Amino acid sequence: MSFITVLGLLPLVGALAVAFLPKSNEKLTKQVALATSVAVALVSILMALKFNTSQGGFQFVESHKWIANFHINYAVGIDGIALTLILMTTILVPIVFLAGWNESEGGRWSVKTFYILLLILETMMIGVFAATDIFLFYVIFEAMLIPVYFLIGGYGRGARAAAAMKFLLYSLFGGLLMLAAVIGLYVISTNQIGGSFDLTQLSHLTIDKPTQNWLFLGFFIAFAIKAPLWPFHTWLPDAAKAGTAGTSTLLLGVLDKIGTYGMIRFCMTLFPDATKTFTPVIITLAVISILYGAFLAIGQKDINSLIAFTSISHFGFITLGIFAMTSQGISGAAFYMVNHGFSTAALFLVSGWMIKRRGSSQIADFGGLQRVSPVMAWSFFLAGMSALALPGLSSFVSEFLVLVGSFGKYPVAAILGTTGIVLAALYVLIVVQRTLHGETTPGNESLTDLNLREKIAIAPVIAILVVLGFFPEPVLHAINPTTAVIMQNVGVSDPVAKAGK
Repeated sequence: MSFITVLGLLPLVGALAVAFLPKSNEKLTKQVALATSVAVALVSILMALKFNTSQGGFQFVESHKWIANFHINYAVGIDGIALTLILMTTILVPIVFLAGWNESEGGRWSVKTFYILLLILETMMIGVFAATDIFLFYVIFEAMLIPVYFLIGGYGRGARAAAAMKFLLYSLFGGLLMLAAVIGLYVISTNQIGGSFDLTQLSHLTIDKPTQNWLFLGFFIAFAIKAPLWPFHTWLPDAAKAGTAGTSTLLLGVLDKIGTYGMIRFCMTLFPDATKTFTPVIITLAVISILYGAFLAIGQKDINSLIAFTSISHFGFITLGIFAMTSQGISGAAFYMVNHGFSTAALFLVSGWMIKRRGSSQIADFGGLQRVSPVMAWSFFLAGMSALALPGLSSFVSEFLVLVGSFGKYPVAAILGTTGIVLAALYVLIVVQRTLHGETTPGNESLTDLNLREKIAIAPVIAILVVLGFFPEPVLHAINPTTAVIMQNVGVSDPVAKAGK
């Protein structure tokens, strides 16, 4: 049994333990769930310490027959990119539990159900990043819609039922397209190698160009919806606005990364020729996402909607880096996924505390918070600075790598992407000015500052954003060998700089 299987089983064991606890003992339920998530985080850190960062292939590989007649296996393994995303996931989950200690109360179902759903979701998030059998990946990709649907619809706010249904329908549509592509791949593999869902074996199939293009689109559209990339994004603002702070953190901080991770892991690996064919179109969509998300974020009046639109812009940067197909671009995009996860977590968690205290999510209702709750105000300020990629914070490093890696092949796209940075400064500084500075808005005078539990929850997130801003080498050292393998598989190389005359 590998580290990955242990990581996947631990949250399920925790969920089972929670299920047998008395329904009336809500405090014990929260404590057991938190302890489980901390244990998972510690095991993931131990796995990272044993990971060989000089290798670009899969490690901690494990494979067992599942449905032998159809060559379906329980097969898992991680490379550098999967490792960093799993680490991000397992670190964020206990932070979400601690930060949202009371957000499960008042939901449609019990507190116990809330934490069971979250622990099951953690297992699925780990599994989807580690699956090397495409059928296993697809099953987890679709199954994780269930806990998210109930978390939004059962414990959210506002038009939560409609938001949950919209999220589900969009995701199911993308999943059906992926299923068609998965079946197509299996048919081709049956004719060539007797049938397989193994990622490595499928990457060596000989697929004619038209077929490869259609299969690529099946996977890409599913991942573009999950990311989300313009124009597949319309479910996101509703879901972010309706979900609790913790649910929205995991939705935008972790689950949406499955889309961009899938573009690297499956689209580029399985369909290298189709990747090159569609790259100009995808680069265009990425640039539109950057600018569209930034422009709409500027005009938002709801703080959660603003964070959602900033994420659409950020996923445009990630997609731009991936399909620039340079070492700096892909490594920058993978690092961007990690940084965006922690940056978004900081924004959603702090804004969740602000909304709970004020009883409103409207930006206009917050003003002068720096006077009455300085720790909360400074936490929101640092989260905002990370969102606009301020030098000294980790987002700057990844955004810089994406733009530098893109400029060599797509200078116009990189220049337009740089415009998105200017717009980011606008939407972040405007909301910072309106919420933190100026005269205290009537009704805010009695707002309390962060308590000890909330300070403990936000401290590691802020620390990671600062530390990786000055010392990103550990993460990039794990990502870079995997980037080299991906570029070799796709058959691309970095552009050669031409010496001036």
